This record gives sequence, C-alpha cells and structure tokens, in this order.
Amino acid sequence: MKKLYFLYLWCFMALCSCKNDEKIESIEEGTSFVNFNIDAVPYGKLSTYNFFTGELKNLTPNSKVIPYEPASSLFTDYALKKRFVWMPAGTRAGYESDDKSLNFPVGTVLIKNFYYNTIQPGNTTKIIETRLMIRKSGGWIFAEYLWNDAQTEAELVTGTDFTSGSFKNISFRKENNTVLTTDYRIPSETECFACHKLDNKPVPIGVKPQNLNVMYPYSNGVKNQLQKLVDEGYLQSYPSSIASTVNYKDTGKPLDLRLRSYLDINCAHCHQENARCDYRAIRLSFSKTSSLTNLGVCVMADEPIDQSLEKIINPGNPSKSVMHFRLSSTDEADRMPLLGRTVVHDEGVELLKQWIGTLNQNCP
Repeated sequence: MKKLYFLYLWCFMALCSCKNDEKIESIEEGTSFVNFNIDAVPYGKLSTYNFFTGELKNLTPNSKVIPYEPASSLFTDYALKKRFVWMPAGTRAGYESDDKSLNFPVGTVLIKNFYYNTIQPGNTTKIIETRLMIRKSGGWIFAEYLWNDAQTEAELVTGTDFTSGSFKNISFRKENNTVLTTDYRIPSETECFACHKLDNKPVPIGVKPQNLNVMYPYSNGVKNQLQKLVDEGYLQSYPSSIASTVNYKDTGKPLDLRLRSYLDINCAHCHQENARCDYRAIRLSFSKTSSLTNLGVCVMADEPIDQSLEKIINPGNPSKSVMHFRLSSTDEADRMPLLGRTVVHDEGVELLKQWIGTLNQNCP
C-alpha cells in the first residue's frame, strides 16, 4: 500500500510540474519580457526596464525591442547612435502622413543611445547617455539616463541636473583620424522640449515614415523598416508610395536630395510652422524644400550678420550665405543648430557648400 501511495503521489507531483511548466511557457510566449509599468516610469535605472539582454553596455535588444535608424541622422558632436522602439502588447502605431511622426499608442518608448567607439586613449567604446521618450496618457515625457564610467548602468538624471543640463569632457578620433576634445552636452529637460516642441507639445522627431522608408539589416535579414514594424504588429499599415528622405552621406544620391535630407533631420524640427523657429523665414521640412524660397535662396535673413551676409542662401557664394556662416560657427550667439552640438560638422558644412556652389541664379 505504501508503494502504491508513493506512486500516486509521484504521478500527481509530476502532473502539476508539467502543468506549471506549460503555464510558464505560455506566459513567456505572450509577453515581451520588458518590465514596464506606465504609472511607475521613468525608473531610476535603465536596467530596470529590461530593454536589453546580457551585459547592458552591449545594447542587445530584448524580445519586441525593435532597432531602427532614420535615413539621415541628426548630428550630435559626431556621436554614434543606437535607436530602438518598444510598445505594449496588442498596441499599434498609425500612419498619418509622410512627414509626420507615426501616431504611437500610450505606453510606447523610444530609446536613443549616444556613444563613441574611438574614445581616447585607446579607441575604446563608451556610451555617454540614453534618452527615452515615453508616451503617457497626457503626452510624451523625456527621461535622461547618464552612464557610469564602468559602463554597467545608466542612472536617471533628475533635479537640478535635468533642469540645467551638464557637460562631459571627452576626446575622440574622427574617421579622418583627427582627434577632437570637447565638452559633450547632456541636455536639460527644457532643451529637450525646445527641439521636440510642436504646437507647444513634446513630439518625436526622427520616426516619420519619410525617414523610416529604407532598408535595415536586422538580425534575421534585411527588411524595409516600416514593413518590419507591420510584421512585428507595431504598425497598422503604410502607403506604397512615400516621398522619402535619403542618407545625406550617400554620394550616389542627387545632391539636392542629400542637402534637403540633412536640413530636414537637423533643422526642420525648429524651422516649421508652430515650432520653436516659426517666426523665421525658412521652412526646412523635407516636404517643403522643393521650394528654393523655403530653403532661403535669395531670401533676406531675419538677422543679417553684416552687409556681406544678408541673404540666407546667396547662390554660388557659400561664404556670403548666412546659413553657411551659422553651420560653420561654434559661437552660441551665431551657431545653428543652437542645441545638440559644440563642434562644427565638417561634412555637413561641406555638403551645404557644394550645393550652394551649384546655384547660378541672380538674386533681385
């Protein structure tokens, strides 16, 4: 009898164990493993979200944390970037127009990591900061995380540090082997809002269909980024024809498209209607710059530098164009963009110079 009792007991325990295992598997298959409580975020540590697996510094995305990259990237003192998007299970974004950010659902998190892989001495890799934009019921909020020197954790920047911003001194090597040393700017909340402001509300910048309608090398193969979002259940649909930006570094693309794409990602978020620089004469969104007037060609500057620098774009004369002057300056009183950089983007300035050199019309 005792043997029979223990046999029944063993079978019962084994059956319960199997049922528990099945329950765990079904839970894992139905979740993304990300730890996200919309009422508790932003968390104090980046690791708490569980966006990444393995060592945090490797930025290996967890399940349903999808990498993305706009066709042209915003210049931030030559920092490299790794971007990801995550959405709660069962939610999807919607398409509104080519040049308007996808309409993301509540709970969406946009993750942007800023790093260098040539920090001196030794050409080491160091992540400087991670910026999150989190869609809450009342709108988007910003969360800034600063990485420690050991690259084991990134802590939420709060209080006066997020109010006033801060600097981090770095030295890095450019692709042309020039070594630059600068005080990299960690933005304040006010600075984040200044660039992300539209209709006096915070909005994302780079996640527009026009910027994502390009191929991306995912771990399981190359695919169009918008189609990837559809396949992941993150996007309802998108039109087959989108007026898309290009990679401004791609010399195989037309020069004007490269320049317009560069200005769109670096300048258009301020130089558009109901944004920070609404009062300025130029409109630099990609959808607007097929017009040379919107680009500033032969347009008098709102704030001329001097008599030789009065027009925003002086055809054939980069050195007499206000836009070229501002992109070439690091003086806070003159430089553009005002935020996001402390050094000159030589390649961007050269692109603008080449494009201005192709213009041959005479201004009235």
